[in-house]
Amino acid sequence: MKYSSEFQSVFQIDKRKWILVVVLVAVTHLFCQTLMLPYGNALHSLLSESNIQLPEKVSLSSKESSVVESAKVGESLSGTLSSFDDVHMLAHRLKTVDNGDVSEDGEIDESVNEKDEVKPHSNHSVVKTMENDSDFVEDATIENDNLFDEMVDMDEETTMQKNNESRWDLSLEQVVKTNGELSADSELDANRNSVLNDTRAANVTNSSSVVASNHLDNLPLVTIGEINFIRTTSNNSSTGDLTQLLPNHSNHSLVQSTVKKKMRCMLPPKTITSISQMERLLVRHRARSRAMRPRWSSERDKEILAARLQIGNAPLLKNDRELYAPAFRNMSMFKRSYELMERILKVYVYKEGEKPIFHQPIMKGLYASEGWFMKLMEGNNKFVVKDPRKAHLFYLPFSSRMLEHSLYVRNSHNRTNLRQYLKDYSEKIAAKYRFWNRTGGADHFLVACHDWAPYETRHHMEHCIKALCNADVTLGFKIGRDVSLPETYVRSARNPLRDLGGKPPSQRKVLAFYAGNMHGYLRPILLEHWKDKDPDMEIFGPMPSGVASKMNYIQHMKSSKFCICPKGYEVNSPRVVEAIFYECVPVIISDNFVPPFFGVLNWDTFSLILAEKDIPNLKSILLSIPEKKYLDMQLAVRKVQRHFLWHAKPVKYDLFHMTLHSIWYNRVFQTKAR
Repeated sequence: MKYSSEFQSVFQIDKRKWILVVVLVAVTHLFCQTLMLPYGNALHSLLSESNIQLPEKVSLSSKESSVVESAKVGESLSGTLSSFDDVHMLAHRLKTVDNGDVSEDGEIDESVNEKDEVKPHSNHSVVKTMENDSDFVEDATIENDNLFDEMVDMDEETTMQKNNESRWDLSLEQVVKTNGELSADSELDANRNSVLNDTRAANVTNSSSVVASNHLDNLPLVTIGEINFIRTTSNNSSTGDLTQLLPNHSNHSLVQSTVKKKMRCMLPPKTITSISQMERLLVRHRARSRAMRPRWSSERDKEILAARLQIGNAPLLKNDRELYAPAFRNMSMFKRSYELMERILKVYVYKEGEKPIFHQPIMKGLYASEGWFMKLMEGNNKFVVKDPRKAHLFYLPFSSRMLEHSLYVRNSHNRTNLRQYLKDYSEKIAAKYRFWNRTGGADHFLVACHDWAPYETRHHMEHCIKALCNADVTLGFKIGRDVSLPETYVRSARNPLRDLGGKPPSQRKVLAFYAGNMHGYLRPILLEHWKDKDPDMEIFGPMPSGVASKMNYIQHMKSSKFCICPKGYEVNSPRVVEAIFYECVPVIISDNFVPPFFGVLNWDTFSLILAEKDIPNLKSILLSIPEKKYLDMQLAVRKVQRHFLWHAKPVKYDLFHMTLHSIWYNRVFQTKAR
């Protein structure tokens, strides 16, 4: 009995130990899965979709109601932000059509009916309204949120260039939660938290409202009529680190000196990545992928890796009846890659997502590129498959413009709910399907033309392939993975090729032409140097309203040798594609802008890309181009024009296929073997 009881006691102890070990292993496993699978529940991602019950609908009204509540963050902010509203509405109306009928490009939209709200029970009428909305005929959206545009994760090479830069451009939603407390992104010490709480408790409505920053050297302060940030000069630092904020509740005065903080879009970039640097980044990222290694192997990955080998060993082609060789970086590789895409590429389009944000393309206006691609992709029988297990790529079919139009609360200065909406969607996809978590989203792609798309898709869609019109390397655009999407201003959804073409070179008497609104900091500089300064340089501001003005604008582009394409609020502009559309050699003046299809096209053959600092020497640079070179460039413009055109039924090498190919091409070189 003695030995039996001792044995039982030892067995019970070992049994408890084993149970404890098993529990610890299980907890550790789940914890690791959570770290590896940030987009959804770890267990759900490993189960088949049939075993998971998920709500199929996401209520927009609930989202909107939460945002309305967030817009009421402390009534004390309302008076302070009243000046924001003026700036916001001014900038937004500048972005929209003057008097409702003239575009920023100096053109006319045919039936403008401005609508500020989406009618939830008539999705088709919403699209009709949005296609005719004046918001769709300008070349850069700017809401007051851009006053605090945040700095984003950069390519590692770009980050190295910015090591000594102060990073204090933060969005309001990044630093303040909807309940008025500090956001989770802000890591501040207890003193700063107490200062913010004391300031809110003081309810200083019309004198100052403190916005907490997660950087110790900057703390924005919002006041009536302007946006100020304060810095406390440190004896040990020449940059003046901010160590504390001491508001005086009796008279609400500031001890520190104040400096006015301008809108980010109204300031030149702090760092510049030249085209040659972009080309080196492209080569480097082609050679070594930074994508996540798949969690398990797939036959589709093997097919992609085999395609990469064939592309790398493509037979050398010097001439081609369909393609203009000088316009490509490597026509042989492009041709082989395009053929393989047509032969093997399969795309799965997620059915999840509700209209009008998902599955409802807008075919007209400034943001038409994302709409045309969505419509042609979802209706394609050659590339689209119904079985996701057969897909090489997965398409997230949302409209960044409809996301802003449907969910953004005007004058709220808060885009958090837009990003949260897409975050919820990606987590739903990750929980319902296994494919997202296999690669971390690296084989998923999105196509978005709104200026806010880089912000809306950050973090939760960071590893996806992003086809963006706002292809700005300082806003997180990854060369070699992301795709620069051409921004096309479609005037007629029924006939997107209306007015195509231009005069032959011998009849182009104007050296350079530009007309448009004074968006951003660069265009006023352009007009300051060249408006009414030289008869050869037809540089204008906004063109007057009227049909005659529209035709005048088009005829100027058709009759000019060079069409100036300066950036507006953001780096992208529809004038680049417009110039090609009218067979005018585009002159791109936009630092840090990655030209469309940068991975395959050689832009030097059919465009000029100038630094912003070269504006004073613009005419001399244009005159220095020999006539023979200009004729070659103009010929190249006509040859590449086919790659920038939408067709109701896609044709080979058109804009739809070029966009899909660029996504495929980047995925081919980013895929890693298990």
